Amino acid sequence: MQPLANIFWLGVKELRSLRSDVVLIALVAYAFTMSIYTQARGTSSEVNNASIAFVDEDNSQLSLHLASCFYPPRFKPPGTIAARDIDLAMDEGRFMFVVVIPPRFEADLRAGRRTEVQVNVDATAMYQASNGASYIQRILTDEMTRYLRRSDEKLTPPMRLVIRKAFNPNGDTSWFNGIVAIINQITLLTVILTGAALIREREHGTLEHLMVMPLTAFEIAMAKVWANGLVILVAATVSLFVVVRGLLHVPIAGSIPLFLVGVAVYLFFATALGIFLGTVARTMAQFALLIILLIFTLQMLSGGSTPVESQPEWLQALTLVLPSRHFVSFAQAIIFRGAGLEAVWPQFAAVAVIGLAFFVYAISRFREAIAASR
Repeated sequence: MQPLANIFWLGVKELRSLRSDVVLIALVAYAFTMSIYTQARGTSSEVNNASIAFVDEDNSQLSLHLASCFYPPRFKPPGTIAARDIDLAMDEGRFMFVVVIPPRFEADLRAGRRTEVQVNVDATAMYQASNGASYIQRILTDEMTRYLRRSDEKLTPPMRLVIRKAFNPNGDTSWFNGIVAIINQITLLTVILTGAALIREREHGTLEHLMVMPLTAFEIAMAKVWANGLVILVAATVSLFVVVRGLLHVPIAGSIPLFLVGVAVYLFFATALGIFLGTVARTMAQFALLIILLIFTLQMLSGGSTPVESQPEWLQALTLVLPSRHFVSFAQAIIFRGAGLEAVWPQFAAVAVIGLAFFVYAISRFREAIAASR
């Protein structure tokens, strides 16, 4: 029982030390509140308030009607420019899309002659450009067809295509971005808190005090694991209820307790990674550089920011050893698709096995670092 008591009281010491660090507390509070909200609402691949202009060289009733079909919130009210001003306007970034309607456009359509409408796209905003061009094509095609038929009646096609979007019917990117932001912050903040606690003790000399006490490296490390993991778990839970469900209105399809259990399993790996980096780095500056090198690589390869299927096949195989990939997989399955334990237990098991193996390695490194300090 004495080792458990030592682990408990060392963890309490960690919490008290964190409580006195105002900067870290502010960082955790911001990361799981405002940072989550701004990442969810501030970044979107949807077309929103896109600037568009028309070069109307026909000045017909149809060309004027087409220009009036673009309105907020997808597009800003269309502007009108001359053909000679297209390059300058797009170079200055005043318009993302410029639609050029050629002379005799309506007359050619009525006579059955083939004609073309040119759409100039500023592709520097890649997602907006791709989605916006699709919107423009669909709007122009529908309006020209309706105008020529003089009716809203649609011909019955030989095949009816029915599209049903599962798990996110409206295609709201803030739902996806909010969950991914929480996942990324769990990884980043757990490593920062654990590694910073270890380096802070070394810099302040308290690690030497612990080494002269009847404590083992395992007890010291486990105290940091449960104390810092508890802080992140509580912060993630509050963020899930207050920010994701309350402010972003993201419906959570699955079991929240199951998701939090998965978070706790993943925190075991993340805290072990923080201990490992804390033993490698000698100063906070070195620790920060290691975080940039490793953590953001873990986030990019996890499948949260970009699909794993978009990565090269050889890289997809390597990501199987990353707990972050399995964490993202079961987190999205539980929250979006309502998956139960019977569906996500392989990912749970992968995170637990990899995390345990890395924890054993981190403990051995921690023992070596303590022995070298004596």
